Amino acid sequence: MANFALGLGVGTKSSAGEWLEVYYNAPLLNADDALIAAVADKVGYAGGNQTIELNASQLKALEAAFLSVDAEDQAEVVEILEGTQQPLVLCILETDAAPQTTAEVYLKLSLLSHRLVKPHGIDLSGMFPLLPNVAWTSEGAVALEDLPRRQLSARAQGRVLDVLSVDKFPKMANYAVPAGIRIGDASRIRLGAHVGEGTTVMHEGFINFNAGTMGVSMVEGRISAGVVVGNGSDIGGGASTMGTLSGGNNVVISVGENCLLGANAGLGLPLGDRCTIEAGLYVTGGSKVTLLDDQNNEVGVVKAGELAGKPDLLFRRNSQNGRIEVKTNQSAIELNAELHKHN
Repeated sequence: MANFALGLGVGTKSSAGEWLEVYYNAPLLNADDALIAAVADKVGYAGGNQTIELNASQLKALEAAFLSVDAEDQAEVVEILEGTQQPLVLCILETDAAPQTTAEVYLKLSLLSHRLVKPHGIDLSGMFPLLPNVAWTSEGAVALEDLPRRQLSARAQGRVLDVLSVDKFPKMANYAVPAGIRIGDASRIRLGAHVGEGTTVMHEGFINFNAGTMGVSMVEGRISAGVVVGNGSDIGGGASTMGTLSGGNNVVISVGENCLLGANAGLGLPLGDRCTIEAGLYVTGGSKVTLLDDQNNEVGVVKAGELAGKPDLLFRRNSQNGRIEVKTNQSAIELNAELHKHN
């Protein structure tokens, strides 16, 4: 029995019984046939992509099923969850099809943040209507229609229900903290971000969902939805990468390996390896750039998009005439190893 992903989750529902969020402690990618068969027998799974809400007896049966195929990590999750009053769900995805439930979306976002899949590696189409807008509070997820009553109840008990954000996405660190990373402000990394081992995200750094770093990187700027940053690259303070969620832009922006986006720089095209965009310069695909040879002589003018993916380029602004120039990059960025090796 083929399987794409499986997750045993515990979550939160609104007072109306609608799922708000699901936490998967140990999602599985490509679970083996024996595990799926053992689980299917206990919960009545007959194939396809299913979201199965569990009761206490089914949860106990799952523990035995996991142990029967030596899935001890999953059995440990069940053991911890036994006796909980929180709603439980088993999400089994036979194929990587577009998600149909909130639980499926959360499983796929969790696969990204657990580094089990890479950005653009799974089907997230149609996910936004399945993600409710939620008040993320000091007491977890609260439905917006339930929020006034919950706030009043807290005040009546001498407490303040602290609303941290109102959003479709929670912060990643409440769902997954992959090994070997540092995060200055966890609220700035959304669930569904892929944060590579060795990455440091400073306090003003931001990483959206289905985006992130592939290895060691310094992130002090913005990695927008869908943007992938290669190993060894530095996103400088205030730097920005153009996303693909609005404005009709269907070009996937990316940063190659060992690149530098200088402070307050901007990127609107796929950047090849060992490229630099100087501080304060925003380069889009339509920007007209002057090509320079190694003697700084002009050899032509092209749209920056024609240079997409090409390595070893330095983009700079001529301080005298204001034109954007590009020439071969003679000094590729090299990150300070001391900043990352002890993550």
